[in-house]
Amino acid sequence: MVTAITQGIKVSVEATYQAEYSSPHQHHYVFTYKVTIENNSSHTVQLLKRKWEVYDAGQSIKLVEGDGVVGQQPILEPGKSHQYVSGCNLSSGLGKMNGQYFMERIQDGTIIEVQIPEFQLISDIFHN
Repeated sequence: MVTAITQGIKVSVEATYQAEYSSPHQHHYVFTYKVTIENNSSHTVQLLKRKWEVYDAGQSIKLVEGDGVVGQQPILEPGKSHQYVSGCNLSSGLGKMNGQYFMERIQDGTIIEVQIPEFQLISDIFHN
C-alpha cells in the first residue's frame, strides 16, 4: 500500500493483479485497486474530479479524466473517509498509475488538488 497526504487529505492505494480475468497470451492484464480517502483536515470537502496517468510498459502514457470516482462525488466531513475499488487493463503485465483528485472545500469554495500516490501494477509473470 502507498500513501500520500495533501492539505490533510490522506489517499492510500493498494493494487492487485487479477490473474483470473487476464489473458497474457492475448496481451490483456487486469488490475484492481482499492483507494481509501481520509479527511484529516478541519474542512468538509467534496471530491469533484479525478485525473489519472496510466503508464503501460507496452504503450505510451494514457490520461484518464472525469467527474468523481466510480460514479460518485463523495462529501467528506472532517474525520470521515471514503473507500472504493476500481480497475484498469494493460497490454503488458507491467505498469504504474498516479494522479490527482480535485476537491472543493465546502465552506469557502476553494479547490484543492490532492495527490494520488504512484503505485505499481505488476502481474504474476514478473514475480517468478
